[in-house]
Formats: sequence, structure tokens, C-alpha cells
Amino acid sequence: WYFININHPTVRTIYDRYRRKAGILGPPTDLERVKFELYVLHPAVLRDLRRHYIEIGALKGCRPRLLLHSCCAPCSSACLERLKDSFKVTVFYYNPNIEAGEYEVRKVEQLRLLEETGWADALDCDHESQEFYRIAEGLEDAPEGGARCMKCYRLRLERTAAEAKRLGYEYFATTLTISPQKSAAALNAIGGELEREYGVKWLHTDFKKRGGYLRSCELAREHRLYRQDYCGCEFSRKARTCND
Repeated sequence: WYFININHPTVRTIYDRYRRKAGILGPPTDLERVKFELYVLHPAVLRDLRRHYIEIGALKGCRPRLLLHSCCAPCSSACLERLKDSFKVTVFYYNPNIEAGEYEVRKVEQLRLLEETGWADALDCDHESQEFYRIAEGLEDAPEGGARCMKCYRLRLERTAAEAKRLGYEYFATTLTISPQKSAAALNAIGGELEREYGVKWLHTDFKKRGGYLRSCELAREHRLYRQDYCGCEFSRKARTCND
């Protein structure tokens, strides 16, 4: 548990400066987070933090723009609920891994959630399923969470980073870290690499923490959202069938 939310736009400004001064390049570690929290307690830093809050208040609610990759409506629900007050969010439903049929159902549900809540805008894109099969070639039998999944994560996050750069977003992120089946550490490592490559800030998250996953289940019931029981790709579906 940490006392400071490094993903808050104001704190992130100070956190990024701290990392640059310390020469830190990789994903944040627990030790680094503790050191940063002690650093923030320094009176000079607290004065700087107060100045940033005053400046933000002068902007009358102006929020940085965030492009959020979403895998599905249920997962995005709790993520958006947390993000909507700090960012102007646009949902990017780019999921070439999801099978045709399943893909359309999930997309309709995603758009319905956004229409019902008004928590974010939507950025449309093509399915591009061929891109998934290209990166999955030779890895069809890889276990869930293995090499195929890592390549799939990177495929989706890299497209999100590219779109964020093209459209001038300050941040990009993904809803995938809300799933108990997904490694937040792996996703944040990929996001950090893409931040350095594309020059758009990656929002480090682990949305499943602090009851995030359970909250997504509650919101899915409230909005009567279709909730799938596999990631969406045919290899995951076949593995699930074999296990059943």
C-alpha cells in the first residue's frame, strides 16, 4: 500500500522529474516508490506540490487527455470510474485477438457503457484480426500468460501508443491490469518501453488493487453488461474447452 497516487497528473509531474534526477529508467519498484514518498515529504517539494495544485485550480478543471485501451466493457467500467475525474478519457477498443462474432458483441457493449455513463469518448478502429494471427504464428500452443500473450499485449499497447502520439494525447493506459489473470508488472514494463519509444506518458496502473476487480463485477451487474469467460482469442477458447 502506498500513501501517494503517482498516477495523479500533479503528482506524476513531480514523480517524473524525480525519476529523471535519479537516473531511473525502468518500471517503478517498491523500494523506489518508498524513496519517492519520503522525498515528497521534504518541505521544498511540498511547496512545489502546492504550487502545482494552485496552477491546476487556475485552469478551472482542465484535465490531461488519456487514451485508454479497453479489452471489454466490464473491465473498463471500474477503470473509467477511477480515471474520469483526473483525466479526459477516450476509450480505444483495439483488440485484434478477439474472434469475429465475439468481437462485435463486446464492442457494442463497450459503446453502450460509454453512452449510459458519459465517462469517456470513444475512438473507433478496424478489427485487424490478421495482425494478431501474424504475431501468434508459431505460438498457437503457448500456455495462457506465456509468450503469445506477451506479444498480444505489446501489439495492442503499441497501437494505442501510436494513436496517442498521432492525436496528441498526454497519456495512454490499458484496462488489462484489472484482470486477476493478467500481470500488471508485465503490462507496465511494456508500457514503459513504449513511453520511451513514442514519447507519450504511460500511466502505470494495477486496477485490480483496492477492490478494482470486484468493483468491475458490481458495475457489470448494474449495467447488465455481457461478461465473457475467456480473453477472446480462439487459442484461449480452445484451451478453456479442453480444461472443461
